[in-house]
Amino acid sequence: MSHAAAPGEAPAAASAEAPAAASADERLRRWRLVLGGAAAEGTGRALSGTDAAMDAALAALYDSRDSRDGRDGGGERRGGLGGSAPSVARWLGDIRSYFPSSVVQVMQRDAIDRLGLAALLLEPEMLEAVEPDVHLVGTLLSLNKALPETTRETARAVVRKVVADLEARLATRTRATVTGALDRTARISRPRHRDIDWDRTLRANLRHYLPEHRTIVPERLIGHGRASRAVRKEVVLCIDQSGSMAASVVYASVFGAVLASLQAVATRLVVFDTAVVDLTDALDDPVDVLFGTRLGGGTDINRALAYCQSRITRPADTVVVLISDLYEGGIRDEMLKRVAAMKASGVQFVALLALSDEGAPAYDRDHAAALAALGAPAFACTPDLFPEVMAAALEKRPLPIPDTA
Repeated sequence: MSHAAAPGEAPAAASAEAPAAASADERLRRWRLVLGGAAAEGTGRALSGTDAAMDAALAALYDSRDSRDGRDGGGERRGGLGGSAPSVARWLGDIRSYFPSSVVQVMQRDAIDRLGLAALLLEPEMLEAVEPDVHLVGTLLSLNKALPETTRETARAVVRKVVADLEARLATRTRATVTGALDRTARISRPRHRDIDWDRTLRANLRHYLPEHRTIVPERLIGHGRASRAVRKEVVLCIDQSGSMAASVVYASVFGAVLASLQAVATRLVVFDTAVVDLTDALDDPVDVLFGTRLGGGTDINRALAYCQSRITRPADTVVVLISDLYEGGIRDEMLKRVAAMKASGVQFVALLALSDEGAPAYDRDHAAALAALGAPAFACTPDLFPEVMAAALEKRPLPIPDTA
């Protein structure tokens, strides 16, 4: 039996139904944008204003040829950006207006893959319109040799902006983590008076506190080490520059520049495909490093490791970081023998399947298992984890391998 509401009081059911109806309408709107308005999509929802403009931007990129005969509000949906630079520029401007930066970067990446936008990136007007990110840098590097002079400076400006953002995000923590690891490996137990690390010495001897004398007896002295300004460790970054490793090349170049800025680390950066190129002399500017790469081509890991091995002078103080998906085009058995020889000589060997935020990469599982059997586990590493990996390698302790590896 229903009952009437008090005078001036809205029925409880009506007040509860209003937000529920609004929520249902918002869900329908979102589904309509996702499904694209083709004949069979079933929402029956028409779009107008900003929503219609957003839908058009999405349709230009994601409508397949088979679904472009759907209708919405009487107008025929036609996907595609067309072949002209002005229409692409307008589209790039539209998506930056309607979507957050993270979504814009995904849509740009999809446009490069699905619609051949890479060719239009050879025009400076296009580069000025895009949202810079790691993946765009990878695309520009793959186009490096094809960039006309009118575009090259714009491309360098895009790459420099991304590199500067990455350095701001990663450099401070990397320097602090790696320097801390170097300090720990350099401490000595019988330091001279001026080399004593009093803070750590006092903490290490707290159990020797004598209450009657109100003093600590420092039975064990901890020193900074007199070689604090000398090169104590050598790091070799050996980077696969095949096309699938684009993001890893960008991050590795930034980390290489950061490590090279540390006086106590001698850093060498080597990139390879079927040839090997030593870019150590360009490490003071990671943009120069990146434009010295040539993404794509085959892979000869064995040749690259042979070069790196020939440059090692102090094996016990050297860390070699191989960044590769391990799809070897060279001599597999020789590659594994070379890794085994380096480890036997005292080299700390780290194999990273990827250095990026991309998640689980595609890689050669047989080669990864073979390296693991040699005591060199291969795993994907995010940029945020890399400083910890380097610190562990420098201190010769177990690597912080992610659970998802």
